[in-house]
Amino acid sequence: MDADALAAALAVPRVVLMPRVTSTMDEAHRLGAEGAPGGTLVVADEQTAGRGRGGKRWSSEQERGLWMTLLERPGTASGLDVLSLRLGLHAAPVLEPFSGAPVRIKWPNDLYSGSRKLAGVLVEARWREQKADWVAIGIGVNIVPPPEVETAAGLLPGTRRLAVLLALVPALRAAATARGPLTPAELAEFDRRDFARDRQCLKPAVGVAKGITNDGALIITGEYGVAHYRAGSLEFATGVEAP
Repeated sequence: MDADALAAALAVPRVVLMPRVTSTMDEAHRLGAEGAPGGTLVVADEQTAGRGRGGKRWSSEQERGLWMTLLERPGTASGLDVLSLRLGLHAAPVLEPFSGAPVRIKWPNDLYSGSRKLAGVLVEARWREQKADWVAIGIGVNIVPPPEVETAAGLLPGTRRLAVLLALVPALRAAATARGPLTPAELAEFDRRDFARDRQCLKPAVGVAKGITNDGALIITGEYGVAHYRAGSLEFATGVEAP
């Protein structure tokens, strides 16, 4: 399916297909600066410098996964503080049939199949006069996990990237249009899929993970009581194995 056909199938204004790119995030930001409309989608066969949260490298080998960035223009900052979590909540049920196993969410932006990482979400906003000019929503999904990454999960054998793309983009766009804090229904869904619930953590603080707040903060019960953490990475005391 070519770019125009994909754009029509997804009901988005533009799809950019690239065989090889440093990062789909970088390309989306370039297009955003040029005035590309909300809904513009960048998809690459391979990223040579794909990145995750905190500048971590994301292995993005040719056609082993779905590497893409969606450009949106929300016009308001409402909901941006929980967007990565909301994207995970929308993506998890879409990816589950392709994974053959329950898909769970690891705060703040990872999706796990079983005990292994299946996908990661990265959200970067660009601002103009204290308003969000555009938001780049990057997601990488392992179709066939890289053999050198023992902690990576993949999808069921024979899964086609196109099928995942067609299912996933509408879910991401729906998440991007939502405003405000996480709703009670969203919090209940997160609790059901929470990869960290009741696990001993080392970061962002020592203690036990107890879910999230409606503004996306991680709740940790530690030696000095209950605390909320909005930044940092979640690291377990005993690795990433499922409890």
